[in-house]
Amino acid sequence: MKIDSLLLGSITETGTAAADLEAAGYSGAWTAEGPHDPFLPLAAAAAQTTEIELGTAIAVAFARNPMLLANIGWDLQTLSQGRFVLGLGSQIKPHITKRFSMEWSKPAARMREMVQAVRAIWDAWLHGTRLRFEGEFYRHTLMRPMFTPRASDLGDFGPPPIFLAGVGPLMTEVAGEVCDGFLCHPFTTERYLREVTLPALERGRARAGASMDGYEIAGPSFVVTGETDEEIERAAAATRQQIAFYGSTPAYRPVLEIHGWGDLQVELNTLSKRGQWVEMGTLIDDEILNTFAVVAAPEEVAPELARRYGDVISRISFYAPFKGDPDRWQAAMAAIKAI
Repeated sequence: MKIDSLLLGSITETGTAAADLEAAGYSGAWTAEGPHDPFLPLAAAAAQTTEIELGTAIAVAFARNPMLLANIGWDLQTLSQGRFVLGLGSQIKPHITKRFSMEWSKPAARMREMVQAVRAIWDAWLHGTRLRFEGEFYRHTLMRPMFTPRASDLGDFGPPPIFLAGVGPLMTEVAGEVCDGFLCHPFTTERYLREVTLPALERGRARAGASMDGYEIAGPSFVVTGETDEEIERAAAATRQQIAFYGSTPAYRPVLEIHGWGDLQVELNTLSKRGQWVEMGTLIDDEILNTFAVVAAPEEVAPELARRYGDVISRISFYAPFKGDPDRWQAAMAAIKAI
């Protein structure tokens, strides 16, 4: 199993941070669409690393258009010499319309077409064919030589793989149909993954005439660990808050409902509107915590991850990485890689 890490902090620090992750044995370093652009830090990371994969988990697709994504993906694949992964997500309607001032409609159908359009643009650049993509949401029919990057830029690597994040079955089916991998949302559980996510991915793969062989599933996981009971309790409190934050989102209610906790979403949403963030965390009891998170000593993390996800997930990242004894965590990482 590959082990990934989020690449956080200022863009002035990301090159060094990525190099440190590479030296520590991580397989991938991922940025997110947060307070900073998710793509620019990866240019700095590419310059200071040689082996670690670099990806976005996620970049908000609907804040951009297929031509922009095609350009960015092409250039980061060139800079990294074949180590870039274009990880996309839809976000939810309020962010698209109120934060990015962009259009929202038929998100699953729009995402399918967006990925297809990006691939059509790459194909035109690689093979010199006429660009003629005409869909319901996107239309790309103009490409001149002065706007076409050199096919030789990519060497033997080819365009980057595209991963898609999803929670609901429709978006997950799209990921299976048109993408190379799936980014599980941190707010998921083993039961939801097996009963909802995997069947949806398989339906999408079948629609594309493909199997799950070689298809990557990346699973961010909450991990609560530490060297003392106090450290574990502190990590648990922070994780309860994060689970509560996600649980307050109406779009994620189905994850709670599959466990019979649907009403909790309403309670959390009500508290979030009042700004009662600390109180929200108190609603996440031990049963809910242990369902969403692996709660264990460092040496017990790998066996529990293997039990839950070993036959499903090909790469994993930790929402709360262990910051204690580095040798102890290195041993835990080696055990996880062996899954």
